[in-house]
Amino acid sequence: MWGRMRKSFAGLVNTARSENDHDRDRRGHNLFEAAAAYVSACAEDDQDQIDEAAGWVSPEALSFGVSELACRAVIALARERDESPQTVARALLGLPAA
Repeated sequence: MWGRMRKSFAGLVNTARSENDHDRDRRGHNLFEAAAAYVSACAEDDQDQIDEAAGWVSPEALSFGVSELACRAVIALARERDESPQTVARALLGLPAA
């Protein structure tokens, strides 16, 4: 009995996932999804994923998304390290302290 319930539930979950994937494909990607995929692909040096993510939105939108992601990342690291965003940004770029 539990096996049948588990299979039914798994089928329901898989159907919902495929519908969500289909909805996302139909509506397209937003700039933050594109930026997250692009930056993570750059970090992993995955050229195929970089090219794919770059095609999801316009270059201007991707640039804005990457910039917003950078700002949020620096702020999060600054809070985590209890340092200023400027100190963190300079350290990430290998620049001397200002």
